Amino acid sequence: MTAASAAFEQDGPGVSLDDIARRAGVGIATLYRRFGTREDLVKAVAEHVFAAEIATAIVEDGPDPWTDIVATITRTVDAFAAHPVLVSLAREHAVMGMDTMASYRAAVERVLVRARDAGVVRADLQAADLKAVVVMGLAIAHHTDCGTGSRSRHLTLLIDGLRPTGVPLPGA
Repeated sequence: MTAASAAFEQDGPGVSLDDIARRAGVGIATLYRRFGTREDLVKAVAEHVFAAEIATAIVEDGPDPWTDIVATITRTVDAFAAHPVLVSLAREHAVMGMDTMASYRAAVERVLVRARDAGVVRADLQAADLKAVVVMGLAIAHHTDCGTGSRSRHLTLLIDGLRPTGVPLPGA
């Protein structure tokens, strides 16, 4: 999994299965026996990276609900941004399993409900809004050429919009 993930990110989405097998120190036949197809390998690697890096980005039950939600968003954006090729391949092949995504969404919902109950985020904020914030954060991460300091600044500006303002969101 580690070798395949690194190969996708370093050599691009078209990296050959032979190259991946060589990086992993196994024969191509072993790779095919284990995964069957390129799509099966992409699925396995995407789910492995998601479970190891993205699902673990959730920060729950800290002393401050605002800090937890900010850390969850920031760590999620950072985790996705570290794997742009794999994220693109996973999207292209629609490979994320329902169980994996359902448990992640449930954890995000718990973080959101706790923050909403504490009054540190907008009362009309929904889990889908957080997903949109992560997508916008990824756009910032991928398109900011001003360095990581600017990326952090822009993400902070985006996240600050989650705070309660008294002005309802359109369509809420």
